[in-house]
Amino acid sequence: MASVALSEAEKVYIVHGVQEDLRVDGRGCEDYRCVEVETDVVSNTSGSARVKLGHTDILVGVKAEMGTPKLERPNEGYLEFFVDCSANATPEFEGRGGDDLGTEIANTLYRIFNNKSSVDLKSLCISPREHCWVLYVDVLLLECGGNLFDAICIAVKAALFSTRIPRVHVLEDEEGSKDIELSDDPYDCIRLSVENVPCIVTLCKIGCRHVVDATLQEEACSLASLLVSVTSKGVVTCMRKVGKGSLDPESIFEMMETGKRVGKVLHASLQSVLHKEESLGPKRQKVGFLG
Repeated sequence: MASVALSEAEKVYIVHGVQEDLRVDGRGCEDYRCVEVETDVVSNTSGSARVKLGHTDILVGVKAEMGTPKLERPNEGYLEFFVDCSANATPEFEGRGGDDLGTEIANTLYRIFNNKSSVDLKSLCISPREHCWVLYVDVLLLECGGNLFDAICIAVKAALFSTRIPRVHVLEDEEGSKDIELSDDPYDCIRLSVENVPCIVTLCKIGCRHVVDATLQEEACSLASLLVSVTSKGVVTCMRKVGKGSLDPESIFEMMETGKRVGKVLHASLQSVLHKEESLGPKRQKVGFLG
């Protein structure tokens, strides 16, 4: 994880500000920074999105390819995650410096999407036990400015929202052998429902209070954080504690309630932006990456 060096005086200033519900950038403890979301930014993917959250910059591409269903789930497709920590994001990622963080993020995404209610994996099945769609989700960290997990989850949800998978017809001949036929119409495709895809809300414990969407400077003042995966209805699907410090049960309960409250607002705002952008159609102006 990218880190920043702070003096003791700077840490005291940040901690005391948080206790008064006034952060260095003027936000309250439950406020996010401005989030910029843009979909369909990479042309050779099935779906893509770029998210900027403060100084954190994430690019996600989704590629749909045919594969074989897993033995334990013969009538479902599945998702594969790969996270690349670019050395341009922070010097700490040079060489193999970002490999551990990339693995940690990928494992967290697997935990979130392992929940059957998050994505309808059965809609990705073409022929039980034989063929299914595999969605390869590639995450690229372009810049690290704090709160990576939240930004990545927003970007993955936006990329899945824009993903278009070709419609497939399974034809069976007289001998019983199956033939797969892809539709020639580029608009004849299936879309994934992302309504139940959860987002992560990271709550950093600073002093006696906790904050959402922490900056790098605030993360340097926090010894423990709680990652809460929340659906649009405010249901917690999983939690994970990160950091070397400890959290008492009362703090965990308060952080969960904050995570549910903030998560519902985050989902509503994201869904609104995604539908608004889609309504502009293919002629919308590209203002971000590769625009």
